Amino acid sequence: MIKKIRSILSTLFIVFLFYSVNSQNKSDAGSIVYFTSDISSAGVVKIFDYLKENIHGNVAIKVHFGEEGNTNFLKADLIKELTLKLNATLVETNVLYVSKRRYTDSHIELAKAHGFDFAPIDIMDAEGDKEISAKGCKHYKNVKVGSHIDNYDSFIIFSHFKGHGSAGFGGAIKNISMGFASVAGKMALHASAVPSTKDNKCTRCGICVKECPAGAISIEPLAIDTAKCIGCGKCIGECKFGAITVPWGSTAQGVFLERLVEYAKTIVEYKSNMIYINVLANISKDCDCSRRASKPFLDDIGILASTDIVALEKASHDLVDKAHQCGDAFLKENSVSGKNQIYYAHQLGMGDTTYVIVNIDDIIKD
Repeated sequence: MIKKIRSILSTLFIVFLFYSVNSQNKSDAGSIVYFTSDISSAGVVKIFDYLKENIHGNVAIKVHFGEEGNTNFLKADLIKELTLKLNATLVETNVLYVSKRRYTDSHIELAKAHGFDFAPIDIMDAEGDKEISAKGCKHYKNVKVGSHIDNYDSFIIFSHFKGHGSAGFGGAIKNISMGFASVAGKMALHASAVPSTKDNKCTRCGICVKECPAGAISIEPLAIDTAKCIGCGKCIGECKFGAITVPWGSTAQGVFLERLVEYAKTIVEYKSNMIYINVLANISKDCDCSRRASKPFLDDIGILASTDIVALEKASHDLVDKAHQCGDAFLKENSVSGKNQIYYAHQLGMGDTTYVIVNIDDIIKD
C-alpha cells in the first residue's frame, strides 16, 4: 500500500513538472533530466520518447564503436532498436593516434566486428573536414569537424559516462567535442600544433615527407619545421614506426577541459537539433579508447537523457559520486577531476547546473 501511494505521488509530481515544462524541457526547479534504471534497448527507446519531438529529418546517432581490445564500451544491441526505429545512421570520426580507428576502412571494419552492423556507418571526416566559426571562445576562432556533419538534420548524442585519464570523465561534452572533431581538430584539442619526433625510430622511408601537405618534414635528421606545420596530424597516422607521435601532455589539464567545452559549444550552436543520452554502466576510470581499460569500479546505475547538456552531465556525475560515496569519483579513481567541464559549459551559457531528475520508471502505466 505504501509503495502504491509513493508511486501515485511520484506520478503526480511528474505530471506537475510536465505542465510547468517549457519547450526546452525546463521547469521552475531546473532543467529536466529523465532517468531509467532499465539499461536495455527497450530502456533507450523508452527514455528517447520523452525527447523525441526534438528529433526530425535525417537522423545521426553519435556513438563510440570501442577500441580494439576494449571490453567496457556500450554494446551495439543497446542502441540497435532505436537506430532501426529512426532509420538513423551511426556516426563517428577517426582518432588521432595510430590504431584501426585511425583509418576509415578499418574503423568501419572494427565497428562491424563489435556488432554495429545493423545500420549505415558514417565516419564523418572520411572526406576531410570543415571549419566552423567559434563565437565567445577564448581558445579558438574556429573548430575543425568532419565534413559530413552537414548531411544530418538531427543528432542523438549517445554517450558512455565513464572516466578519462586527461578529461577526468567522458560524457556528452567529450562525445561531441572529440567525437565530431576531425584528426586536425583532435590535434588542436589534445596538444600543441606540432607532433613529437623520435629520430632513432625513423626508417627514412620518406612517406611522411611525401604526405605532409605543408612540406614541413625533413628526415636527415627527422624534424618538423614549426613555422610550416599546420597541425593536421596526418604524419602521425602515416608513420607506422612510432617516429612521429602525438605530443601528449603539452597542454595543461585545465586548458584541455576548456578546449573540450569550446569545441562542444561551437558544434551544438551549429547543429541545434540535438538530444543527449548518457548511459551509466561499465563505469571504469578509463576511456573506451583504451585497449586495456580497467574493470568498472561501480555497479551499473541507469540511463539519463535531457536537452540540457550541462544538467545531464551534472546529474550523471552526481549519481556516480553518490554511488561511490565521495565528492568526486573520478578524481578519487584516476587523480583527475573533470568537473570544470560542467562549470565552464555553464559559464559559456550551454545549460544549467540546477536540474530535476524525473524517474520514468515511477510513472504508472495505463
